[in-house]
Amino acid sequence: MAVLPSRLSTHSVDYRERRAHMQQLLATLHGHLLHARSVGGDRALNKLRKHGKLSARERVERLLDRDGSFLELSPLAAFGQYDDDSPGAGCITGIGHVAGRLCVISANDTRVKGGAIYPATADKIVRAQQIAQENGLPSVALTESAGANLLYQAELFAMGNRGGRSFCNQARMSREGLAQISLVFGSSTAGGAYVPGMSDINVMVRGKASVYLAGPPLVKAALGEDATDAELGGAEMHHTVSGLCDYLAEDDADAIRIGREVVANLGRPMHAVERATPEPPRYDPDELLGIVPADLRVPFDIRDVIARIVDGSRFDAFRPGYGETLVCGIAHIDGYRVGILANNGPLFSSAAQKATHFIQLCNQQRTPLVYLQNITGYMVGVKAERGGIVKDGSKMVHAVSTATVPQFTVLVGGSYGAGNYGMCGRAFDPRMLLTWPCAKIGVMGGPQAARVMRIVQEAALQRMGGQALASDMDDMEAAVIEEFDRTADPYYATSRLWDDGMIDPRHTRQALAIGLAAAWNRDVRAEGQPRFGVLRM
Repeated sequence: MAVLPSRLSTHSVDYRERRAHMQQLLATLHGHLLHARSVGGDRALNKLRKHGKLSARERVERLLDRDGSFLELSPLAAFGQYDDDSPGAGCITGIGHVAGRLCVISANDTRVKGGAIYPATADKIVRAQQIAQENGLPSVALTESAGANLLYQAELFAMGNRGGRSFCNQARMSREGLAQISLVFGSSTAGGAYVPGMSDINVMVRGKASVYLAGPPLVKAALGEDATDAELGGAEMHHTVSGLCDYLAEDDADAIRIGREVVANLGRPMHAVERATPEPPRYDPDELLGIVPADLRVPFDIRDVIARIVDGSRFDAFRPGYGETLVCGIAHIDGYRVGILANNGPLFSSAAQKATHFIQLCNQQRTPLVYLQNITGYMVGVKAERGGIVKDGSKMVHAVSTATVPQFTVLVGGSYGAGNYGMCGRAFDPRMLLTWPCAKIGVMGGPQAARVMRIVQEAALQRMGGQALASDMDDMEAAVIEEFDRTADPYYATSRLWDDGMIDPRHTRQALAIGLAAAWNRDVRAEGQPRFGVLRM
C-alpha cells in the first residue's frame, strides 16, 4: 500500500481559519456534554453519597477495565426535547471492555427523574441492544429505574421500537447465547422491574435494591395490603424467596465486583480475528481540526481525512482514475482491514459504478466497509439523466443495502439527499454511524430547498392567472431556510438518534477501532455470504 501524500498546509490562512471554527464547534459540543453529565449538580451527587450510592457514570467507570476504552453511544440523546428534563435521555449506553470482554453497557441515571424512562430513553436502549445483537456482544445493565415516565406513556407505546421492545430483545439475545446481566442498585419499578426479570444473571445490593411491578402505595390502593419495600421486593427477599436474585452484594462497589467476575466467566469467541499489527497514522490526527471549511459548499480533499485515521497513512486506492469524485480503497484501522468509500464531490454515474464494484469486491473478500460522508447527492441535469444516473445510483444503493459485511459511517461534512442513502445512511443499518460537529443532514440544503419551493409556488400562481409578490416569496424563502437549517443541525439529529453519537474528529480512529473490534466478536468471514439481487445494467 502507498502512503497518502499530505496535501494539507498547516501554515496556511485557510487551515488556521478552519481549525479555529472547528475548535469553536468542539467547545460547544463539550459544553453540552458537560451539562448532560452533571445533571443535578453537587446537590444530586451529595444525595447519592448520603445514601451510600455511586452515580451512574461512576458505576460505569468502575465496571470498565482500567486500561480499556469505552465508546459512549448517543450521549446527547433527547437534547432539546422534553423541556430539557432528560439530559442524555436519562441513561448511559456504550461499548467497553469488562474483565477483558467487549460488552454493551447501559446504566440508568437516577438523577434524571429517578431513572424514569422517556421515549428517547427507550430508543437509546433499543439502539444499544441492536448493536449488541448485531455484533454478538453480552449486555450489562446497571439498573435503577422508576419505570416509564407516565407523562409520555402514549409515545412509549407508539408503533416502532418502544412498548417493551427492549424486553423482547433481551429474550432474543439470551436465546442466541448473548448473556444478559443486570446489576440492581436501587428501586426498579414497573417496567424497570422487567430488566432484571428478563436477565440471565442478577446481582442485587442488600438493603438498597428492590424490584417489583407495583410499589407499596399502589399495592395498598389496589389490594389493601400493607407491605414495606423490603417485604415486597427487597434484595434479600428475592435472594431467599422468589429466586430473582442470583448474587447478593453488600454495596454498589461489591455489586460491580461480582458483575466483573460474572463477565470474566463468560465464554469467549473461538475464531481467529484477522488483524495486522496496529500502527498510528503517519500524519497527526490533531490536524483533522483544520480540514473541513466552515462553509460546507467549499470543497476539501477527503484524502486528507483518510491519511489521518488509517494505519501508517497507507491506502491502496481502487480505480483512482475513474469516478474521481468518490475515493475508494483498502486500508487498515488499528490493524483491522477495511474498505473505505469517501466523497470528493457529487456522485456521477462513473463514481456510482465504481462504488458498486468496490462494495461487491469487499463483500467477496469479507472486508468491512467504512463510509466517510461529505455528499451533496447524485448529479442531476439532462446530461446526467441521459447518462444513466438513476440506474447507476440505484445500483450503488442496491449494493449498500445488500452488503453482508459490517458497515460503518462517519458524517464529516454534508449528508444530503440520496447521497445519504448511497453512502450508507441511517436507514441502511450501518453497524455504527458517527457524526462530526460540523455535519449537516437533510434532503437538500436550505437555500436550494427555498429556491425550489419558490419556483414551484410562482409557477403554480402563474397557472392560475396570478402573480406572486416578491416580498411574499422572499418571506417564504427565509422561512424555508430557517426550518431547513434547524432540522439539518447535527444536534437536532443526534437528539433523535439519527446517529450513534457526535464525536471529536480526532477520536474518529479510536471510535471506528472499537466498532471493528465489536464486529469481529463474530467471525466476519462467516457472516452472510455475499448475495446481490438484480442490478439494472
